[in-house]
Amino acid sequence: MRLSRASLAMTLMVLAASVAYPQASKTHPDRNTPDFTIQVAGDIVTQFNTRVWTYFELRRELEKGLPILAVTTDPAETRRAERALVKRIRVARARATQGDIFTPAIGVEFRKALRRQINAVTWAAIMDDNPGEFQAPINGAYPNGKPLSTMPPNILAVLPSLPEDIEYRFVGRHLILLDTRARVILDRIPFAIKCPDSDTTCRPPLTRNSVAR
Repeated sequence: MRLSRASLAMTLMVLAASVAYPQASKTHPDRNTPDFTIQVAGDIVTQFNTRVWTYFELRRELEKGLPILAVTTDPAETRRAERALVKRIRVARARATQGDIFTPAIGVEFRKALRRQINAVTWAAIMDDNPGEFQAPINGAYPNGKPLSTMPPNILAVLPSLPEDIEYRFVGRHLILLDTRARVILDRIPFAIKCPDSDTTCRPPLTRNSVAR
């Protein structure tokens, strides 16, 4: 039975209040079933799930034969394992470009869902540990030493859940998809959020190396 707009809205409000910070999905989603716990259109969710899980399965294949990335007292060992994985990812995704995962249609729906959630409190939370805008090429490394933006629960509640070690983060106003195991930027949605209309004082964090429009 199709949910009415009113009942769907009420369900979303309850779910948003109960969602915690973890971004990963513990099970493989049914790619053919729209997820009504989020505010992105069902067919867009299906497209996004297909693309992000295809990458996840690619990474799992690329990890075969490599040292296991684990907590260790030897940072050099961790870096070697990470570099080996990154090298394989970049070779396998050599032709990857912006929009391969966040297609234009997916980007439009994500922006709509995100911007409905932006108010002064949410904006402040996102910008608190936001690294500011920097060059974020696809397949590029997320810079060591840069903080990771906070992802408020209401933001995560309106987006599809993600496979293990893949996360949404904000770089300035841009939403990126980050492989945290390899610290590789997989894709991005430029200018995914904007200052809330009610707040005329907020300013997005900028650096000299802003992401190009």
